[in-house]
Amino acid sequence: MIEAASLAKSFGQVVALRDVTFQAPDGVVTGLLGPNGAGKTTTLRVLYTLLRPDRGSAHVDGIDVAAQPREAQRRLGVLPDSRGLYGRLTSRENIRYFGRMQGLRGAALESRIDELLRLLDMGEIADRRAEGFSQGQRVKVAIARAIVHSPRNIVLDEPTNGLDVLATRAMRAIIGRLRDEGHCVLFSSHIMQEVAALCERVVVVARGAVVAQGTPAELRRSTGHESLEDAFVAAIGTAEGLMA
Repeated sequence: MIEAASLAKSFGQVVALRDVTFQAPDGVVTGLLGPNGAGKTTTLRVLYTLLRPDRGSAHVDGIDVAAQPREAQRRLGVLPDSRGLYGRLTSRENIRYFGRMQGLRGAALESRIDELLRLLDMGEIADRRAEGFSQGQRVKVAIARAIVHSPRNIVLDEPTNGLDVLATRAMRAIIGRLRDEGHCVLFSSHIMQEVAALCERVVVVARGAVVAQGTPAELRRSTGHESLEDAFVAAIGTAEGLMA
């Protein structure tokens, strides 16, 4: 489980997070939804220990990410918004490198790499250098290295950004499989179709604060709108009016 409590973060005079509080439980896909600049990526960076909050706290399986960042990292698999691969390494070598960083070695690591190559249908690119990969191929390698150590919690920052239709469908299938295996999956997006198709819970962020959360049905009911998109726009509009 991933938990955020009253997170606040500023960069100089720019307030990125004002009050972000939510829970992302195990076995559930939780969508962090908001317009560009709402604070989604900053929230995720706090959760996976890249940033320290000015106030508030975040926990991964009960581990305080600020007090015990290394312990929290062991329980996290992260696909950040920057997905740079080592271009001179093959897909297999990229995954192996990250596996070793997480303490995996020998036959156990090689077996896990083979399992991921099959799961993500990466046979054709397994032993090709990453330089020159398509965006979809790069994302597959990035997700494989993120979950090589079988983390309980998965954090994905706009995982389908730049993917074509087939690669997007593959990514959705991967997310669904992780959920069915009992993982906590938290991903940010501003694409309503993704959220509607994948998320059992939705957390709506606007101007650095959580303005609505619940199941898609609860959000539609609370705003009086039939579509999730209309409910999202209504929640954002109400928040903007209150914060103005």
